Amino acid sequence: MIPAIAITAPAGPEGGPLLVLGPSLGTSTILWADVIPSLAARWRVVAWDLPGHGASPGAAEPFTVGELADAVARRIEDLGGGPALCAGVSLGGATGLELCLRHPRLVRSAAIVASGAQLGDPASWAERAAQVRAQSTSSLITASAGRWFAPESIARRPELSGRLLHALREADDESYALCCEALAAYDVRPRLGEIEVPVLAAWGEFDAVAPESKAAEVAAGVRDGRALRIADAAHLPPAEQPDAVADALLEFFSEIERRGEDATTTG
Repeated sequence: MIPAIAITAPAGPEGGPLLVLGPSLGTSTILWADVIPSLAARWRVVAWDLPGHGASPGAAEPFTVGELADAVARRIEDLGGGPALCAGVSLGGATGLELCLRHPRLVRSAAIVASGAQLGDPASWAERAAQVRAQSTSSLITASAGRWFAPESIARRPELSGRLLHALREADDESYALCCEALAAYDVRPRLGEIEVPVLAAWGEFDAVAPESKAAEVAAGVRDGRALRIADAAHLPPAEQPDAVADALLEFFSEIERRGEDATTTG
């Protein structure tokens, strides 16, 4: 089933190149709030919410990460059909890899942040889904704060950290559980070599969920990949280190655009 997802109104120059931003499980478009202004100076930027998170309606039927990518593809088509620049965190990054595989004509380049070609242990995802169905997402707040943020992140950015933890508390329990089950079945490691578009795989220095090894695997597995460390961040770099993430995306995506311009000139 292709789930319904909500997206923000575009920010940036009307008719400019499209940049699509995806969230981490349990968060919302708030995750990208402090990065979007820098990116919108150059691109037309939208961000999307997972089912049952933020502004997206809840889901009642199972879906795969690939079907999440299909939902994003529909929204890209709605906004003009791409090819778009794409960036996503954790589950949003996994969705980005699936988008590259399932809808390559819609993707110009992708940044996979705090994510990987496979994430976590299927049994652990099943346990978390069962916990949320029994006790709600509120039961995850303490553990998620420990996973999401580097040692100084909450003290450095208390207001945004609080908003993100509130978004977790407000997420629809069944939709969150279905996202967990989608991640349990997600594994595109055997297919990384099929991805031809340039990929940036970035990891947070203190991220125990998607550490350097996950980023290195993606960068080495795709045809045109590179890896980048985001210092003083854990699992939510856009919220923890928005300037560093904005700079990394500006540099990477601008280079990709220059490549295209050079190829057009040469041709």
